[in-house]
Amino acid sequence: MRKIKTLKKNYEFKNVLSKGKFYIGKQISIYVLKNNKKVNVIGVAVSIKQCGAVKRNRIKRLIRENYRLMKDNLKQGYDIVFLWNKKGEVDEANYYIIKDDMEKILKKAELFNIN
Repeated sequence: MRKIKTLKKNYEFKNVLSKGKFYIGKQISIYVLKNNKKVNVIGVAVSIKQCGAVKRNRIKRLIRENYRLMKDNLKQGYDIVFLWNKKGEVDEANYYIIKDDMEKILKKAELFNIN
């Protein structure tokens, strides 16, 4: 099982947010930027203003888990930043709502492999 590569540094996030393409869903927004690697690198961010640390970390875990299950069906070679929308209800966040939203956005971004 491969480990998911993640964006860690502030300048890595800023690079994707400034140069990447933007796609929006009900709960999640994503920025996608092609990289010169053969793997996808993801970053997940939830604003401090939206909720406390426990709920923020739970949302990040749910997003990462959904991505982990979808990653084999995605095209490789992209930096992807997932952002939780300000209008997204934090208390209503669950695995299935995030899964549906991520699938719609990633299809809109044309990141799913067509088999």
